[in-house]
Amino acid sequence: MKARKNQPGDARVRIATNLKRLRAERQWSQEYMAELADFHRTYVSQLERCVTNISIDGLEKLAMALGVDVVELLTIVEEA
Repeated sequence: MKARKNQPGDARVRIATNLKRLRAERQWSQEYMAELADFHRTYVSQLERCVTNISIDGLEKLAMALGVDVVELLTIVEEA
């Protein structure tokens, strides 16, 4: 099988998937996650649904709130 090249939006999907996973591991609501990162809850929801893009600064705020490196939010998601 031929390897698939990165497609536009792949990073957004990785961020959404990792954000949901990390937030769920901590048993945090979207509202609590948003509060920690100084975002509105609807913005966190939009990120998790790939509705909107996030800036580098925003990505850093999420990572700091979660206590992880920015790279953790961009890590390729392994399919189960």
